[in-house]
Amino acid sequence: MNAWFAAMSNDRIERLGASVLQHGPDNDRIYLMKLDSSDLPAILPELDALAERRGYSKIFAKVSHRFAEAFVQCGYEIEGAIPGLFRAGEDGAFLGKYFSDQRRVESRPELVRQVLEAARDKAAKAPGALPQGCLFRVAGPADIEQMAELYREVFLSYPFPIQDPDYLARTMEENLVYFGIWQGERLLALSSAEMDVDSSNAEMTDFATRAECRGMGLASFLLSRMEEAMAQRGIRTLYTIARAYSFGMNISFARQGYAFGGTLTHNTQISGALESMNLWYRGV
Repeated sequence: MNAWFAAMSNDRIERLGASVLQHGPDNDRIYLMKLDSSDLPAILPELDALAERRGYSKIFAKVSHRFAEAFVQCGYEIEGAIPGLFRAGEDGAFLGKYFSDQRRVESRPELVRQVLEAARDKAAKAPGALPQGCLFRVAGPADIEQMAELYREVFLSYPFPIQDPDYLARTMEENLVYFGIWQGERLLALSSAEMDVDSSNAEMTDFATRAECRGMGLASFLLSRMEEAMAQRGIRTLYTIARAYSFGMNISFARQGYAFGGTLTHNTQISGALESMNLWYRGV
């Protein structure tokens, strides 16, 4: 871990049994990213104990729907669902368990409603063409420093250390494909697809556009090309966890035909504050 990562991100990814989770003070939560069924039911009290020991105010879990009832029996609430998220067509459930009433209750309900209403009004409208003079391509190792610089410019903080070149290099080698739009040598917009090949799904994430380029439809253009790339790789289900207070990102996904899957209340720390997140999904 380099010095920048250590300074900027206190959340870590580790294993609990055979399952994978992220936890730490930045997001003030545990995120059960990948549940191994062999860990049930023992993992449930272990997650509670970790949350209580560290003083976290939320546990967030992404699991197959057939395991959701075990979590509900332990005090979790189903906040969202994605049909066919896992292999063999198993539905995915997104659950939250709260240790704070302040975190459980949405602080900006009217804004969440307005964003969803605006997104649904724009549903299934095709994105425009790339602005003249711009070039789209998959990002590679030579682009990493420029990618990290753009992420640092757009996000004061983020739930994963995307501002760290070492993190970008490692994930590029593992299971993430990064996509960018350039104008000459200047990177204008960026995104990634985080693939779970075993489950045949991909999270469409890490969208960032320079402030002066917003409103040009770059995120929608990136998303359309990302979908093509994932289809070529045999990925079956696409989804995103988008900022519930952001009109632009929710509209981008609704415009591409994604369906709304639920709101995750005060789920993720971005740019210094906990924000609620909306699930959007579609099949390829």
